[in-house]
Amino acid sequence: MPFNSIFAWVMKKRIHQIDLFRKYPVEVQEELLGRLMLAGSKCVYGAVHDFSMIKTYDQYRSKVPLQEYEDAKPWIDRLMAGEQNLLWNTETKWFAKSSGTTSARSKLIPVTKESLEGCHYKGGKDLLAMYYDNHPKRKLYKGKHLIIGGSAEINQLTADSYFGDLSAIIVKNLPWWIEIRRTPSREIALMSEWVEKIEKMAQSTINEDVYIIAGVPSWTMVFANRVLEITGKSNLKEVWPNLELFMHGGVSFEPYREHFKKLIPDPSMNYVETYNASEGFFGIQDKANSDEMLLMLDYGTFYEFIPMSDFKGTKSTNAISIAEVELNVNYALVISTNAGLWRYILGDTIKFTALHPFRFKITGRTKSFINTFGEEVIEENATAAIAEASMRTNSVVREFTAGPIYMNNEAQGAHEWCIEFVTEPEEMDQFKSILDETLRAVNSDYDAKRYHNLVLLEPKINQLKKGTFDRWLESIGKLGGQNKVPRLSNNRVILEQILQLSQVEKLV
Repeated sequence: MPFNSIFAWVMKKRIHQIDLFRKYPVEVQEELLGRLMLAGSKCVYGAVHDFSMIKTYDQYRSKVPLQEYEDAKPWIDRLMAGEQNLLWNTETKWFAKSSGTTSARSKLIPVTKESLEGCHYKGGKDLLAMYYDNHPKRKLYKGKHLIIGGSAEINQLTADSYFGDLSAIIVKNLPWWIEIRRTPSREIALMSEWVEKIEKMAQSTINEDVYIIAGVPSWTMVFANRVLEITGKSNLKEVWPNLELFMHGGVSFEPYREHFKKLIPDPSMNYVETYNASEGFFGIQDKANSDEMLLMLDYGTFYEFIPMSDFKGTKSTNAISIAEVELNVNYALVISTNAGLWRYILGDTIKFTALHPFRFKITGRTKSFINTFGEEVIEENATAAIAEASMRTNSVVREFTAGPIYMNNEAQGAHEWCIEFVTEPEEMDQFKSILDETLRAVNSDYDAKRYHNLVLLEPKINQLKKGTFDRWLESIGKLGGQNKVPRLSNNRVILEQILQLSQVEKLV
């Protein structure tokens, strides 16, 4: 039997198991919590919190405190110093460098063998399994899989441990049957200097037979444009005729969707979104032509949810299980994992769009919003507005961020946006008007504050010179890879940093 047929058969076999947690989600999560308690009871953290005595979810949430990174950090620091059996009952020697950019200091997330194989790798295989289920005649394994990932650095604290971007940890540990189909070479994939890495990735892959590209949309766009510059081709299908799938995640795809249609002008091209963070692999778009993702319930992650209307960080008192969630409620995501994160507030927010099975959309971050004037603008609102303004003005946005302009004695408040375009709109005033009107349409609180300019004036837009956001990321040591620009802030710290680096081209 040809290898591609075997590969497809193995992928499809997994669909039966996925169907089980689609049908019995609550039971699967309850059973998983029991397994986590059994393993966790054999480590120090589990002994401190009496995991061996916990039999139900109610007992778990009453006995074990909610955590954010600063609460887990003392335990992680000890793991990095070489201690073991602290948060999990098997060896922890890998640490994923978080892609968050809300501070210059990175978070380092423990990765165990169980989480690597039973969560991150499982997610990658399931993505392909669902893809084959939706497109049964495809033959992805015939071609190369181009992964646009991060860098890896050796952690010198111990001889046998290291840290890097999650994508780099995954690349360093890939099984042979995936490695033989991956491009570029491991040496290039793990380079730390991002500008040189983009160049070498482009030069080394233009003659490969690429079927799949995987990466963050913003960085993939940079890479794709360089490939076209080198080859002189007008689109990626002229470079890779068999390209059929882009697996993306990390940021909303909506602001980039129209540009990718131009980069890959093929109506049969497929786009699949994933929700894969340093802390775990949580969701996969399981339906073709959908913007929802299926919550993956058998990856060694137990989920809890805190309604954002009542969110108070680790002081929140109303975390609930999957059995209690409702449609279209904005929830902060809480996870307990087989990497030893216990009741960990991830920092992301989601809302469920379906409950049978559990499908959801990412709506933003618990700390990424603007609510200075009671407008409650979240990332989902911002990306929808940017996407609509881009589409209607035939422009392409590379990156953006926004924050408040505070009220003073003479004027109302407003929102200030910093936007870097790949293709700028012909009329910036039109772009601004569409952005504003879309925000008003999708967010009634913003609309109320904008009514007759009573509280909020129209937004202010700074059009930045190309490369400004890269210079900002480089200034905080986070250029490239999985690193992302925060979309919204409830203060002006990031705005002021970017504006200091920038030479504004236009202001409207």
